[in-house]
Amino acid sequence: MDDVVTAGPHDSPWRRAPTIKDVAALSGVATSTVSRALSQPGRVNWATRERVEAAAAELGYVSSSAAREMTVGRTRSVALLVPDITNGFFLDIIRGTQRQLRASGFTQLLVDTEEDNDLEINYLQQLRASVDGFILAATRLNDDQLAVAAATVPIVTINRTSPGVPTVLIDTPRGVQQAVEHLVSLGHRDIAYMAGPPTSWSDRSRWTALQESAETLGISIRRLGPYYPSQRSGAAAADAALHSGVTACIAFNDLMAIGMLVRLKERGVDVPGQISVIGCDDIFGADFCSPPLTTLTAPIEQAGRVATDMLLSRLRPTSAAARTQVELPTHLTIRASTGAAPDRGKP
Repeated sequence: MDDVVTAGPHDSPWRRAPTIKDVAALSGVATSTVSRALSQPGRVNWATRERVEAAAAELGYVSSSAAREMTVGRTRSVALLVPDITNGFFLDIIRGTQRQLRASGFTQLLVDTEEDNDLEINYLQQLRASVDGFILAATRLNDDQLAVAAATVPIVTINRTSPGVPTVLIDTPRGVQQAVEHLVSLGHRDIAYMAGPPTSWSDRSRWTALQESAETLGISIRRLGPYYPSQRSGAAAADAALHSGVTACIAFNDLMAIGMLVRLKERGVDVPGQISVIGCDDIFGADFCSPPLTTLTAPIEQAGRVATDMLLSRLRPTSAAARTQVELPTHLTIRASTGAAPDRGKP
């Protein structure tokens, strides 16, 4: 597996193409480990695999065996569609998919669908002849629309279940249950969920999980919104939360939660003394807020890598049976934006 069929995009025609030994030297592992990490990733631990993939991507290395497996690919390109390229959650998805694709000799085409269902459909139709497959992150399409698209081109989704379409799920429903349990342990009994886009599968699944948790724990939870999943929308969400009289909020994502913290500070509301706030995703900057944000930490970049593996396995005719669903766990990271419920009985 020491052959190389291509070099990186910045290599000159006179530069020696990188070899598996170069990847091994850069990543600090044996050549046999590089071989396993790129051809049988399940046999290598996560940290080593990530280091090898990063080294291969940096050098522009593609193994001959990987190239031979890609006989179906006409364009050697895959389109990644995201609802909002400015959202830190999707930046991690982009990083994970790009590294994995590049290590396999594919190019990533990035498309921002701007939370627009019609725009997403148009891109799928326009690009299906120009790419070998699609990765749809948090797609806003319904089941029928996804079925039509998946019948004409290989598709893998992230955070969206639909019959017959392979998917990678980040288990935020279980995460929001942990968030409710955390708030209840602090004495909160009246909680609001600041909802995201009504077309979001993740939003619906989280709300269902929250309702189940509230019923089990015997507390009140209400749904406020929907709100656009951006920091700007956090101001309106914060005002609504204050008006509702709840003592704690769980926001659809970190951007909204961060916007809420900014607005609450502007209004002189103490967080968490008067109201607690929890986000979702643990994006870059969530721990830099004032106060630092309690949030659900998710393996976002890993979700991008796994989705890419699932799609590439469908483009390799010699691959074993491909996985149809992978679920990745989340956990609650507790920071200073949550605290004991205020005693509303005090004057």
